[in-house]
Amino acid sequence: MEYISDRITIDEKICNGKPTIRGSRITVQTLLEFLSAGDSPDDILKQYPSLELEDIQASLKFAASLLGRNYSIKPVA
Repeated sequence: MEYISDRITIDEKICNGKPTIRGSRITVQTLLEFLSAGDSPDDILKQYPSLELEDIQASLKFAASLLGRNYSIKPVA
């Protein structure tokens, strides 16, 4: 298991290696999708009682750090 932060982990045996919250089966992607759909952090915490507000904040920070990288688009034949 690789720790991206104290709250974000990646383990190839959990959720096909997607970043998850503290080794659980709750992915960062899931939290971001809830937020983008308009759910509030409180809504998410009610649906997932094992989560903490810091987990949601860590997910946002993780996503922001990924977008801070440089990307190039290459055509694929």
